[in-house]
Amino acid sequence: MTAIIIILLAIFGAALGSFFNVLIHRLPQNKSIIKPLSSCASCGYKIPFYLNIPIISYIVLKGKCKNCGASIHWHHLVVEIITPLILIAVFFRYGARYNLHHVLFFKYAILCLVMIPIFFTDALHKIIPHVLSIPLIPIGLLFSLHPFSDLDFKNAAITALVVFAFLYIIALLYMLIRKQAGLGGGDIWLLTGIATFLGALNMPFIFILSALLGILWFVIFIRDRDLEFAFGTFIAVTTVFWVFAGDRIISLIWI
Repeated sequence: MTAIIIILLAIFGAALGSFFNVLIHRLPQNKSIIKPLSSCASCGYKIPFYLNIPIISYIVLKGKCKNCGASIHWHHLVVEIITPLILIAVFFRYGARYNLHHVLFFKYAILCLVMIPIFFTDALHKIIPHVLSIPLIPIGLLFSLHPFSDLDFKNAAITALVVFAFLYIIALLYMLIRKQAGLGGGDIWLLTGIATFLGALNMPFIFILSALLGILWFVIFIRDRDLEFAFGTFIAVTTVFWVFAGDRIISLIWI
């Protein structure tokens, strides 16, 4: 039975990854994610269904458009691979531990999966679309109402309010002092949404780890304070990591 579930999750995850690539390409440009159907970004060639099979099509076509030969960015293949892998990993972490229908499987599957297009839109386009981050707030609050959730509504709601207020004040002070934006609105909404899923105990670790990763990346690769910084990528990576390892790390700390 487990093997069948993994196969189904792999197929669904690969198809979802293909859809994420549409989001990553179109949302930053404010384009419809429904129309037109999949097409080459260079020549507009409408991609037929048999050339739009996740992972397989990219490999067969060697990462190039069949019509014009333009290169298809490598992130398309990466997204279609990591999406099913993360979905299967969440199943083994939460679904197999309880059962596939358990609320925690769906809760953390949604949280981790949303981090994928957020990571790539911010990495490639320096933007976190509100249509991806803001819906996390009501979704996280709804999960907190479930009787088998690992986080109650009061914790989720108060943590989200505190996180939003804290980040908004920090962003406002930075703007007043430096006369420029220091923390983007996308980051604020993203962290607020994550707070409704993870709660008060986990959010300090999300802040600390994402900040440390961001600082390391900045010091090693950027070193220019005037360059735009995609902090959302580090928030996304830290969140996915914490979904799988957070409770274990906290238990070690408290020991």
